[in-house]
Amino acid sequence: MSKLSPSLKGLINAPFARPGQTPAPRNIEAVYTKIADEARERKYGEKPWLALSAAATFTLNSPSSLEPLLTLASSRLSLSSSPSSSTSSNSLLESAEFIREIGLKCISFNGIPRTINSLNAFRSFLSSTHPQLSSSLSTTPSRQTTPQNIASVHARGRQLWESVYTPLDAKLEAKLAEAHPDLPVHILGSHYGPLLSDPSGERNGLGSVGRSLTSVVAIACLRTQTGVGPQVLSHVFGLRKAVEQGAHVSEFSPAASGAKEGEEKKGEEAEGIERLASDEGCEWILKSVDAISEAMAAQDGQGGGGFATPMTGRKRESKL
Repeated sequence: MSKLSPSLKGLINAPFARPGQTPAPRNIEAVYTKIADEARERKYGEKPWLALSAAATFTLNSPSSLEPLLTLASSRLSLSSSPSSSTSSNSLLESAEFIREIGLKCISFNGIPRTINSLNAFRSFLSSTHPQLSSSLSTTPSRQTTPQNIASVHARGRQLWESVYTPLDAKLEAKLAEAHPDLPVHILGSHYGPLLSDPSGERNGLGSVGRSLTSVVAIACLRTQTGVGPQVLSHVFGLRKAVEQGAHVSEFSPAASGAKEGEEKKGEEAEGIERLASDEGCEWILKSVDAISEAMAAQDGQGGGGFATPMTGRKRESKL
């Protein structure tokens, strides 16, 4: 294979092209902690704050910021569980798998490259600092499509699509088809079915990001990108519809420690999603994402690795 010229390699890696990832800001742990504290004070639950924080971090292309996020998440999960139902190592593994699953679902909103780079960096971090944890991560895929399951994958994608966009799901699909006939085919067949909707059955330890939390991930990714207000609005409504349809009630599995404790915890988490879907809760999601974006922007001076025009010299109005 022929070598690239120095000028071409220099252009690919030119600073103005921002070819690298965004370093973790010095204050990012404090930002995450404040978001987690507010989630607890407002009784939104532990998973929503982690879902929005991880999704924003993947979108902002800052894999090194996932390290303090994992540490904080596992400590919070340990505190929220009884000694009999969770240990420190279990909390760390559960948090790591949850973050990995969020990164995977970010593909539908951010594209593949940022997820590849961030998940690879996240795995390298785990291998160097938590080798036992790294070896415990699931290695069994759960989303293969086969001739035997293709119909069910399509059906669950259609179900999620209708859940998010009802009563405008058919109208939206037709509008997308006018833009390009394969656009709705790809969105439903490659994203809503195989990726955004969760496979049924045993997944060998992989994390679960259910219906309502997938809407939280979507809101966080799209808000972080900027420039896609209509899509942010759609997924805010999507979160509300998840609650209206009762999807949040069955989304959370009882804790393994026992039925009574598990059902109580499940109820608390479902009630937290109901509060999160309110006007106040959705405003909190957006402002929390903005706080992460602002921290990243201050770090690199160019908007934190976002997709839109750099926000250098500008302050977002919303604050935590």
